[in-house]
Amino acid sequence: MTIKRLLPFIALLLLASPAGASIALFVDGRAMKISSYKLVGESEVQLSLKSGGAITVPLTRVDRILDDEIVPAAIVEEVKKAVEKDGGIFPTRSWRYDEARKPLFKSKFDAIIVEAAKKFDVDAALVSAVIKAESDFNAREVSDKGARGLMQLMPSTAERFGVTDSYDPVANIYGGVRYLRWLLKTFNGNADLAVAAYNAGEGNVWKYNGVPPFRETINYITRIAKHIRNAMPAAPAASKVADSHAR
Repeated sequence: MTIKRLLPFIALLLLASPAGASIALFVDGRAMKISSYKLVGESEVQLSLKSGGAITVPLTRVDRILDDEIVPAAIVEEVKKAVEKDGGIFPTRSWRYDEARKPLFKSKFDAIIVEAAKKFDVDAALVSAVIKAESDFNAREVSDKGARGLMQLMPSTAERFGVTDSYDPVANIYGGVRYLRWLLKTFNGNADLAVAAYNAGEGNVWKYNGVPPFRETINYITRIAKHIRNAMPAAPAASKVADSHAR
């Protein structure tokens, strides 16, 4: 499998030191390199500039904050090959709703996940894998970047998809799944690109013409793809397949 070929590279990424700087992406498309960030109350974030000084802006103006760490070219090339030539890091299949594919992790939110997945025509297994990676099913989770709830919606994303209370599990899941549906449609059903955009923003996927080369994003899509692949039934051995055809 493609994912196995990438594991040695991903292991090196996980052992690497965290990025020392970040990039703030704004809803108007601008980007700003920052040395650090800090939430100010519930609705603002203070961004420390690399050139010195700091600014405080409403969280609704910030699309997301990413670690500013570009991975080595060899890993970028491996990911590019996986996505373009080998069918992707994620399995090659439809990511539309299928009642046979249930949430991967049992939680008290399973019924909501299935309802939202069905409503917006998104694979429920993918939704649950994203929630696992984002919040580990903690509906009150707040990241140090300002993302909130089960699917870790930034206030700007919540506003974009009509979520008024990100701590409400139903509203959060519906908003996050609606965003996933939009991303899958935007990237023609390609889960590698849709999930990368969920983390790094669709603008970065367009900018880099594929999975953005950020350590954070590559770790993110690989972790979620691994959950999906681990849940797939094992392929029958070649000898057993041959025997079944011979009967």
